[in-house]
Amino acid sequence: MAEAYRFLNQATFGATQADAQQVIDIGMEDWIDQQIAQPASLQLSYLNTLPVPERAPQLQPDRVDSWFRNVVDGPDQLRQRVAFALSQIMVVSEVGALRQAPYGLAGYYDMLVENAFANFRDLLEDVTLHPSMGVYLSMLGNQRADPERNISPDENYAREMMQLFTIGLVELNLDGTVRTDAQGEEIPTYNQDIIEGFAHVFTGWNYAEGANFNRARRTIPTQVTSMELYPDYHSTESKQLLNGMRLPEGQSGQQDLEDALDNVFAHSNVGPYIATRLIERLVTSNPTPGYVERVASIFNDNGSGVRGDLQAVVRAILLDDEARSAGTTPGSGKLKEPLLRLTQLWRAYDARSADGTFVFRPSTNDVFAQGPLQSPSVFNFFSPFYAPPGEIADAGLTAPELQIATEFRNTLITNYFYTQAFRRHSARDGLRSDEVYLVIEDELSLAANPDAMIERIAEKLLGGEISETLHAAAKEMVETREADDAAGRVAEALFLIVSSPEFARQH
Repeated sequence: MAEAYRFLNQATFGATQADAQQVIDIGMEDWIDQQIAQPASLQLSYLNTLPVPERAPQLQPDRVDSWFRNVVDGPDQLRQRVAFALSQIMVVSEVGALRQAPYGLAGYYDMLVENAFANFRDLLEDVTLHPSMGVYLSMLGNQRADPERNISPDENYAREMMQLFTIGLVELNLDGTVRTDAQGEEIPTYNQDIIEGFAHVFTGWNYAEGANFNRARRTIPTQVTSMELYPDYHSTESKQLLNGMRLPEGQSGQQDLEDALDNVFAHSNVGPYIATRLIERLVTSNPTPGYVERVASIFNDNGSGVRGDLQAVVRAILLDDEARSAGTTPGSGKLKEPLLRLTQLWRAYDARSADGTFVFRPSTNDVFAQGPLQSPSVFNFFSPFYAPPGEIADAGLTAPELQIATEFRNTLITNYFYTQAFRRHSARDGLRSDEVYLVIEDELSLAANPDAMIERIAEKLLGGEISETLHAAAKEMVETREADDAAGRVAEALFLIVSSPEFARQH
């Protein structure tokens, strides 16, 4: 059971006993096959059933509600988990101009969900042409140079597409280690000329269906429709790309785009860069070079001569020996993202509200420093290179999630789990119809037997792996409650376990 839980906490938004039993019954490979075959759970279709609000931002909580419904109750758990990982690599965010575009954000996330097992080249083009990305990184409305009007192509998307979405800042070996020149210096992947070349590629695109470039406008349909090329505003000059490639002058904007994205996709960094980022989000913050190389090799060739097959990449990540071993070394595993601690708790305890919603008050960002498409910047909630000063940094390891694990934030999260354990559960009366509560009937039936109750909670949250120290501490807290206070006893044990380091660590 513990191995099934370990696998599911990498591949879903939280292991449940039912899913763990299925993994045990059919095996991990067949479970992955079944998940890939699951239809995608989407957000936009739900938003389209709601009345159009007077002010667009009023729909953002409904978008988040739809996200929680899909990741807590949706059957396509692996697809949703990979999409969440991709959303932290190819970032757009409600924070900023997209606050006014809830349909666009829902459509962007749906695009990631639908591309979770597609080809990376297709994903890259869909990301590039999505109007939410166009707004967020200012490709939408980007136009060719006009010296008389002091207009130059915007470089924002060109720069971030390379730095954050595909190849990174320096040349990499297949195993993700940094390549160096004869002098031992890191080799940059691109320079200013290449940034400018791509910036000129990404000109002439705006919202679809406009009478012309300057009259293209955001509407509900154009928020979710791929951007349209307006040829008169596209730069037709020659453009410098990666690896010495230069686009000839006079090409169409569509041809420039296809050639430029092909050029990026072919770069040798993409395999190790994307392999590393996905491994970090799904399995471990410190993958070995061997792990990265094995996954990057699958990215480069899935065994059938196909490059960029994300389905094959996800399989390779989850089934690798390094993912499947119960690592005990200091660099193994990772700190669970705060939002994943919440979703795992909710999934383990069949969390629900009377009205069926998961409307979060206050916002998840306010408590957990995370929310779906709510990053504070294009650099995600935390840097993949973050290493807190001291023991972790000195060991040459990273712990990205610790960048947002401030004392203030940890207090808020602990307080939230306290409220959830003590006040929002199925034994409590008077809950609001929209309050999400935990179903604790199993634990209530065992409240007179603290050891059995604690083991039951540990089965649900820890795959049955609870240390003697944590078990003893939980039992001590349980026994502070009278024997007839079943709900209080359950709450004491549940709170201590869900707020423990053992629950916070994914290993």
